[in-house]
Amino acid sequence: MDTEARLTQRGSSSSDPGDGTAGERPRFAFFRRLTVGRAALLGVVCTAALLLVSNFVVQPFLIPSRSMQPTLRVGDRVLVNKLAYRFGNQPRRGDVVVFDGTGSFVQEPAPGNPVGDLVHGAAAALGLAEPADTDFVKRVVGVGGDDVVCCDARGRVKVNGVPVEEDYLYPGDAPSRVPFRIAVPLGTLFVMGDHRSQSRDSRDHLGDPGGGMVPVDKVIGRADWIGWPFTHWGVVRTGGGHG
Repeated sequence: MDTEARLTQRGSSSSDPGDGTAGERPRFAFFRRLTVGRAALLGVVCTAALLLVSNFVVQPFLIPSRSMQPTLRVGDRVLVNKLAYRFGNQPRRGDVVVFDGTGSFVQEPAPGNPVGDLVHGAAAALGLAEPADTDFVKRVVGVGGDDVVCCDARGRVKVNGVPVEEDYLYPGDAPSRVPFRIAVPLGTLFVMGDHRSQSRDSRDHLGDPGGGMVPVDKVIGRADWIGWPFTHWGVVRTGGGHG
């Protein structure tokens, strides 16, 4: 009789729905316990973690213009490797870099709304908004100490007297329609877009303060991957080797 009672009680407890959670799968029970407050806290923690990663490791960067076509298209989200130059490595010819152009491409911007700037900065750091007006993405053509000339008899850029095969250029574009000869100061970079006819780059700022040269310490990181859209996903093409 005792055995039957125990079996009856056991069967009753296993089939009794109780409060509706005993028989639920663990994942559904978790969502039942996830209140609005907890969900909001979870969202804040996740956003903070993403911002930390974006600030120190990898940052999404929204491409706002046609200046880097065909390598990068308008609306692409590139992933900028912020560790690429953190441990003694220096930008190399052919690298695609994101940099702060304050003092080289643009003058110091006027102070804006602090709250608006903070919100926009956070959205840009997550790749959800266009980058700040002072941030640019270009390809390194010359590094400190280089002599960069355009163009030779075949219309090519020459670096230190050696022609560069720029097979990443936008189809139909010349390496430059404006001739120039530049000695790149040490600690700076000479940069240009891949869509030369649509790019305002170092060539356009040669007469400005700073001479259009980007200080190496203004480089935010190297654009290594295209993360979005998936149809354009892949590694960012480097190049600029001597022909």
